[in-house]
Amino acid sequence: MSLATANIPYRLVYELGNAFASRLELDPLLELVTQKCREVFNAEGASILLLHPESNELYFPYLADVNPEVAERLSRMRFSPTQGIAGEAFRSGHPIKVDDTSTEQRFYSLIDRHTGFSTRAILAAPLIVDERRLGVVEVVNPIGRTAFSDDDLALLGLLAESIALAIHNAGRVDQLRTSEQTLRTQVGALRRDLLAHKLLDDIVGTSPEITEVLRLIGSISASPISVLIEGETGTGKELVARAIHRMSDRAERPFLAVNCAALSEHLLESELFGHRRGAFTGAINDQPGLFKAASGGVIFLDEIGEMPLSMQPKLLRVLQDGEIVPIGSTRPERVDVRVISATNRDLKDAVDSGAFRADLFYRLAAFPILLPPLRERKGDVGLLAARFLAVSSERQRKVIRSIDPEALALFESYSWPGNVRELQNEIERAVALTPSGENIKADRVSEKIKKAVGEPRVEKKNGSGSHHANGDLRSARSKFEARYIADILAANKGNVSRSAKVLGISRVSLQRKIKEYSIR
Repeated sequence: MSLATANIPYRLVYELGNAFASRLELDPLLELVTQKCREVFNAEGASILLLHPESNELYFPYLADVNPEVAERLSRMRFSPTQGIAGEAFRSGHPIKVDDTSTEQRFYSLIDRHTGFSTRAILAAPLIVDERRLGVVEVVNPIGRTAFSDDDLALLGLLAESIALAIHNAGRVDQLRTSEQTLRTQVGALRRDLLAHKLLDDIVGTSPEITEVLRLIGSISASPISVLIEGETGTGKELVARAIHRMSDRAERPFLAVNCAALSEHLLESELFGHRRGAFTGAINDQPGLFKAASGGVIFLDEIGEMPLSMQPKLLRVLQDGEIVPIGSTRPERVDVRVISATNRDLKDAVDSGAFRADLFYRLAAFPILLPPLRERKGDVGLLAARFLAVSSERQRKVIRSIDPEALALFESYSWPGNVRELQNEIERAVALTPSGENIKADRVSEKIKKAVGEPRVEKKNGSGSHHANGDLRSARSKFEARYIADILAANKGNVSRSAKVLGISRVSLQRKIKEYSIR
């Protein structure tokens, strides 16, 4: 005869209550509760169902001794408190005993279909603290008996009071720890960000291309839609992401950036989604991860095209369901984060080659913004150079007010493969070489730029031989570029994607040039 079938053992209730209260973390507490309930009631199974505060649905926060595939399905399972025996106990606020589920209309059989388990008899008791209903504790299938007794029902009702109080306290402790860890993660990320990035306050430029980018930023900032920023390395993709954040209603919340190419798959998953203590070697504390730390704000995923294929379904789940699952946990956690991503790759090509999931691409690229390379917005070179000159002069504590026309002409003629970042570095170098009180002269421009620009020697034949063609450098470069692009396209039989790879530019940039030069 088990203890539960005798008169109610109040000493056992007291001892278990103390044991439950000593667990200040939710997962260890739920593990102890389910284990002790199975032992005390000599039952095949025990479980806790908690009420999700946002969806107002019951779910399984902890699953023990369950096949991993079944556990995964159950961890995502939600059902209304109006369903099943658990729902009845939750709504009524009283323990319930069911001797034979085959004759019970309230029995919710979907869970058995998910697990392959066969439930014959059930005890269910509500978990209530200060009139607040947290969930339900269930015990199923007594061993060696056909049904539970009335004493069993009374005992579970008493234990439910201790369980509910312990869950309530563990939840408060968990909230405090999460808040502390979230704050630490935010401060650490922001500190790293301040040290690693010296960004301009504003996006500089008046060209039609950059004006269109600014228009798109203004139109999309107030929306929660996902944004994909496309552009070559050095075009200022993170600057655009920060501008979107600053103009949005999330501006007072965190902006946390992570470079997907800089971390291994395991570290990237932990960085984004967090981990539970003991999830892997070295995980000595719970870590909320950036998605938790950025609550209410923005996550910027730079180099998203480098995210490992096995990680992509987990990111897709965040975008679709607004839920993360930390490493070492089976319990989904809700997050409210806007995702802005950036890439210097052609993600459509990556989708075609199987290196990037199509469903994730279309989620991320709900609103694409293409940043033009600096060579396609030559009219902005002077403005950018002037801004970088002011910043660099102040940083180096020099008085350098302008750039000589000859030096500026070199800058405007150069193709800037490194884009805005390369221009910034070039101005920084020139300021370092220029004495205070002087302007930046052409002889302080790097040899790399002077050699690349060179002197145009476009020759034209006439009756007396050949001579240098008249015309400015920009026109000559445009003619050469048009001919070169046409030759590359012809060599690749008109295939734009292959030609873009040969040229080292994006497919979108090549299509723009084809239209600009009326090629084909």
